[in-house]
Amino acid sequence: MKVLILAGGYGTRISEESQFKPKPMIEIGNMPIIWHIMKHYSHYGFNEFVILGGYKQYVIKEYFNNYFLHHSDITFDMAKNEVIVHAKHAEPWKVTVLDTGLSTMTGGRIKRAKPYVGNEPFMLTYGDAVSDVDIKKLLSFHQKCGRAITITSVSISQTKGILEVDKNGSLEAFREKAIQDGSLINGGFMVCEPEVFDYISGDNTVFEKNPMKNLVADHKAAAYHHKGFWQCMDTKRDKDSLEDLWESGNAPWKTWNE
Repeated sequence: MKVLILAGGYGTRISEESQFKPKPMIEIGNMPIIWHIMKHYSHYGFNEFVILGGYKQYVIKEYFNNYFLHHSDITFDMAKNEVIVHAKHAEPWKVTVLDTGLSTMTGGRIKRAKPYVGNEPFMLTYGDAVSDVDIKKLLSFHQKCGRAITITSVSISQTKGILEVDKNGSLEAFREKAIQDGSLINGGFMVCEPEVFDYISGDNTVFEKNPMKNLVADHKAAAYHHKGFWQCMDTKRDKDSLEDLWESGNAPWKTWNE
């Protein structure tokens, strides 16, 4: 089963780094966040990836083209015009990087991957969020539900204290935030049947709008609630938080062994 990764946006909320590279190539622990996502899927046996690039997509292509240069010791024999790679560190991956257009919306990017997916189910996620979601359990849930799409839902906690107020405006309670106070959001890590492509009209389609609304209206969508770790790298503060977790040696999303 192929894994589609949305990686074409501008990443304007983390422009400190995205002005130089696409957001999924921003590094956590000296490795692009998309690498962390791919390592997680690979841990569960999913090794064929279709990366839906757009903004600065050539950076992604160059990274995978030069993967050995990034991750192995290299000898450059200038006299013989040879490059010798020592102790190759290879992943069991097949990676296809698509240029889905600079301004194409999320739905349009997904639609452009149809020729590479064919008439098969596929995984789909965003290139800027990491999680310890159990991909095998997610897939099993999707197959059991029999819907066209299953989305991983996650809770995001409130960032302020909670006020409980009655209908007359009297303050009944004040307490600190708790995870149950948060809203459920789309955390990515989706499983899709090929009929999902039929809900996308073209490049200007935002997947999270009409396609998702219509899938829900047609009772073809399910949600797999993940209670573990999930974090999106929207801002520099998010990046720093993920970096701190990685450097601590206790990054919850690191499900693989070196």
